[in-house]
Amino acid sequence: QVQLVESGGGSVQTGGSLRLSCLASRYTYNSNCLAWFRQAPGKEREGVAHVFGDGKTYYTDSVKGRFTISQDNAKNTVYLQMNSLKPEDTAMYYCAADFRPFSNSGCQYKNWGQGTLVTISS
Repeated sequence: QVQLVESGGGSVQTGGSLRLSCLASRYTYNSNCLAWFRQAPGKEREGVAHVFGDGKTYYTDSVKGRFTISQDNAKNTVYLQMNSLKPEDTAMYYCAADFRPFSNSGCQYKNWGQGTLVTISS
């Protein structure tokens, strides 16, 4: 069973920055999709940022220009750099992966981490 372990969460004030890390127990090179999701209290889980096997990225509108997803295949790690944080970014953040070889045919996230909590205070 592949493991994904998130780290880097914490509490910061509005306007601050955090960098989340997700360490995978297998190689991430050529993975179909890697992503960060979040779930705020009382809300549904939402996809925040995705990176695909061809290097393209996708961000939900609310984080565009503030968050950056990246991967370091030498370290089997996916990152989420979060800048200009807002109270509405407060949530549990989860790393997810579709480790099938890249095929540009959609993502199936069958591997999930346990989450790391991000709290933004005003």
